[in-house]
Amino acid sequence: MKKLFILLFLFAVSTSIAQDVDLKELDAYISKTVKDWGIPGVSVGIVKDGEIVFEKGYGVMEVGKRKSPDEHTLYAIASNTKAFTAAIIAQLVEEGKLNWDDKVQRHLPYFEVYDPTISGMITVEDLLSHNVGLGTFSGDGIWYKSELSTEEVVRRIKFVPQAYEFRDGYGYSNLMFITAGDLIEKITGKSFKENVTDRILKPVGMDDTVVSVQDFGNNKNVASPHAMNDKNENYVIPWVAWDNVQSTGGIISSVHDMSKWMITNMNHGVTASNDTLFTIQNRNNMWNLHNSFGVNQVKRNSTGSQYAGYGLGWFLGDYHGHFRVRHGGGYDGMISTVQMLPDEKLGVVVLTNGPKAPTNAIAYAVFDRFLSRDKKDWSTEMLEGYDNWKKSDNRIADRKSKQIKGTQPTLERSQIVGTYHADIYGNFYVKQQGKDLVLEWEHTPLLNSHLTHFNYDSYEINWDEPQAWYSFGTVTFEKDAYGTVTGISFDVPNDDFFFYEMNAKKVE
Repeated sequence: MKKLFILLFLFAVSTSIAQDVDLKELDAYISKTVKDWGIPGVSVGIVKDGEIVFEKGYGVMEVGKRKSPDEHTLYAIASNTKAFTAAIIAQLVEEGKLNWDDKVQRHLPYFEVYDPTISGMITVEDLLSHNVGLGTFSGDGIWYKSELSTEEVVRRIKFVPQAYEFRDGYGYSNLMFITAGDLIEKITGKSFKENVTDRILKPVGMDDTVVSVQDFGNNKNVASPHAMNDKNENYVIPWVAWDNVQSTGGIISSVHDMSKWMITNMNHGVTASNDTLFTIQNRNNMWNLHNSFGVNQVKRNSTGSQYAGYGLGWFLGDYHGHFRVRHGGGYDGMISTVQMLPDEKLGVVVLTNGPKAPTNAIAYAVFDRFLSRDKKDWSTEMLEGYDNWKKSDNRIADRKSKQIKGTQPTLERSQIVGTYHADIYGNFYVKQQGKDLVLEWEHTPLLNSHLTHFNYDSYEINWDEPQAWYSFGTVTFEKDAYGTVTGISFDVPNDDFFFYEMNAKKVE
């Protein structure tokens, strides 16, 4: 009887917290946030105590058009896919098809990293915890917009440089989750898309969700991705297929479906239809720290964090003392976040179709209201921080200011045209097309560009297609002491793709 009373009391408290939240006030705050940030469109979903208590779209699905997004509008969730990949691995463990501590090479003999010995030590668990020694985003130039197969991407990982000692640091690695996807496909004999659809999307009832831009079909409720120009104006960019790297960021979903996914996760893998996706033991494994981050214990950050780290497919930590499970996602022109406070059975998903996105501001505003904390104006604070950060980024301006007007190339075009090779990527082709000088990428035609003279033997890269993550860049033709062209070096300032890793040698 005493236990029953306690359970009823806790349920009553939880219910009263949800009821006390002024959803109209929260709705108005989110609406103002979307307007202040100037983002085209946003959809938000909130779950509490196993129910969807709020879901709504704001803004527009595409600039210049009036149609607004809603709870079923599709957006790329990008790296929020990683939690799905970890869950599939957990299922394969439960089916006896592999173990968490299996060496990856047992299943993928061609898998190698920077060192042969380390290559043989990496386990399945290591793939999902960002601790193998690769730097954050390092090697992403291999797969981004490329036509390489998943296996071909994995076979190039051995050329990515080591950034820190094995299992002695943190480097957010898309490549390891791509490898996890390859592992899933090789073990099951089915594609990642088939696995995630049959194992998770259908049981959870995620009927809106697709795993490829090719699957939109007749569905018109799809947000358009946007980039920003130098005047901070949003403009539409094309959807790009991530079919060869679906396991690291390929899922396209709605806040309605992602709310179901959060509910299932906070119910420890049991769906609304009472289908168990994974066991409590594996839920604990995915939600336990496998890679711990440093936290300032003297001066707390704005979320009051006392600990932080990465589990398996999830970031872990706390929000002012409340256990928090989260992840973010960044796709070309779309930013997203999924954040849960499992002990409170509270979760929020924010999906957007612009690069300047108030995802955390909205999530924290939701948490504060449901936790009865002071209503801090996260939007104003974070917007000011974002704008100051953008203003302080002088990398492109500094490079342009150092250009010496009137210089001429020391190398003739006949000397620089040819084939250049980088082991990590493949071939680049510099060609003369009429009066134009062009740079072609063997595996990534969406990165092809025209080159215009910039400074001495450096040329500005003018992308043939719009690029979401970078704009200005140069390629420099290197030569030896005798004037013979030896290679090319890239300089494309951005925070996501390290073009210098693909500096290439001239081979013909």
